[in-house]
Amino acid sequence: MQKASQGINLQVNISNKQILGIALPITAAIIVPQINFITNNIFLGGLGQGALALAGITGVYYLIFAVVGHGLNNGLQALISRRAGENRIDAIGNLFSQGIRIALVFAAIGIAITWLVAPKVLSWSLHDPESVRTCVRFLNIRILGLPFLYVYQMRNALLVGTNQSKYLIIGTAIEALTNIFFDYGLIYGKFGMPQMGFDGAAYASIISEFAGLAVIFIVIRLNGVSKQLHLFKNWTYDAANAKLIVVQSYPLILQFVISIMSWEFFYILIEHHGQQALAISNTMRNIFGFFGCFTWAFAATANTMVSNVIGQNLQEQVPRLINRIMFWSLGFASLVCLFLNLFPHAFLSIYGQGEDFITAAIPVLRIVSSALLFMSISVVWMNAVTGTGNSKMNLLSEFAAITLYCIYVYTVLEKMNLPLVWGWASEWIYWTTIFIPSFWYIRSGRWKNRKI
Repeated sequence: MQKASQGINLQVNISNKQILGIALPITAAIIVPQINFITNNIFLGGLGQGALALAGITGVYYLIFAVVGHGLNNGLQALISRRAGENRIDAIGNLFSQGIRIALVFAAIGIAITWLVAPKVLSWSLHDPESVRTCVRFLNIRILGLPFLYVYQMRNALLVGTNQSKYLIIGTAIEALTNIFFDYGLIYGKFGMPQMGFDGAAYASIISEFAGLAVIFIVIRLNGVSKQLHLFKNWTYDAANAKLIVVQSYPLILQFVISIMSWEFFYILIEHHGQQALAISNTMRNIFGFFGCFTWAFAATANTMVSNVIGQNLQEQVPRLINRIMFWSLGFASLVCLFLNLFPHAFLSIYGQGEDFITAAIPVLRIVSSALLFMSISVVWMNAVTGTGNSKMNLLSEFAAITLYCIYVYTVLEKMNLPLVWGWASEWIYWTTIFIPSFWYIRSGRWKNRKI
């Protein structure tokens, strides 16, 4: 075992102040990319409902590859948090460098799949040939941002895992401002830029991801974080740590990919119900993305704090810690649910699609907002399981939830041809199924002697 660093202590306590100190900066950092996504949709909405509908398909496709990085991020974060809890600072830099190597390999694979396979998959799935051409052209551009996104996510794992989430805000703020500027410029041809329409959103996203990544690495270097954590001390390939990251992350990667692929399946079924149904569903994804940021921040907090506390050999405090985090997550989700149900018209009007769109979307919004409450509880327990080191348990929970989810949406949307609101009720089934095995596993205590 590597010796502990004597100059720094990254161990956490389970106080509410510590929880919020980690979670709130993560919330801000997660919200900014969602603002980017919503900004894209608002600007693309100006090109017509067709562009907004296609943004849903391309957005979910890119999200499939984005969650591969998210799986790596969660696995690496749990490992870094465990080393922080053990106060083994020297091990953190090496874990980070191996994570970067693995992420770049995955990015190259994602680009190759998109260029070679995606055109065939989309041509089989979508009914309109012009929509297929537009989506393929967009994705061939957009996927080039994948290496920047993956390295960005590894940086998130490092900062959250070492309780320095405050630095996340800087990079994501730069990313948001850059994205808004280039979205407006490249989609509509403003500020002397070429008018690229739908493709302009792809270029804007790539530029903003690179800008955010560059800025945050400058910031952590200037603030001494890179030196403190030995980030650039040794970039030599370490087979043992690389294997540890892959073993910890691959069930999470599969979990997230299966989840998003099922969402793509859902969107394909929605496309069969018409353009308005697809556009409404895209705005519902915005709700999960933007307003779910609080929930996902507390989920990331559960991952890192549970792993850190176990690293301190304080396993008996884990259930109390999870309950405290869940309380905060549910509280924020309840406020969001209340806001959306009191002011649905105000929220939906920002997309500029008219009264018919808003009238059709409000019943769906009420279902989705209530599902946020289920989600706020489930993701905290699910990520607590990640923090224990048993990521395979997450994969089993996901498999059960997705099986029920896909059977349900196919039956109600394709076979029974029920209205859109019935399709979105699937979120209740999904999050309930995620919660049950996660809650059982933590309560069973089977994780207490697990080493990672």
